[in-house]
Amino acid sequence: MSAFPPAASSAEAVRHFAARLSFETDVSDVAAHMGTGAIVVVDTRSTESWDQGHIPGAVHLPTADIAGRAATRVPVGTTVVVHCWGPGCNGATKAALEFAKLGFPVKEMIGGFEYWAREGLPVETGEGVVRRSPDPLTAPVTAVSCDC
Repeated sequence: MSAFPPAASSAEAVRHFAARLSFETDVSDVAAHMGTGAIVVVDTRSTESWDQGHIPGAVHLPTADIAGRAATRVPVGTTVVVHCWGPGCNGATKAALEFAKLGFPVKEMIGGFEYWAREGLPVETGEGVVRRSPDPLTAPVTAVSCDC
């Protein structure tokens, strides 16, 4: 068995983890800040995916449309939080790059729509807004949040 690689120095770790937090956010933090005016959540999936279910209050703006429509859908200077399907998809990363090229402050919501729904947060469909029970492998079932 090979040796366990050494950890980075604490100074390197501070730089690394602080940088990650400036680029990424999670579904719990997004849920806590929705409706405050601090962020605009942008769903970058296809229209068919949006229609299947989306985050209430999110803006639908597929990645291919960002360059041409972002200025009419997102107030200048507002932090944009982008998401796609889930952790197996890099669509949100591509969308974040497009917003950054346009000069918007932007973060990627890790876990995407999958983890939003799996954590029991509200999902809007053609029938209205539904809230499912959290998946016990992704979120606490007896508490409001994981408190992390």
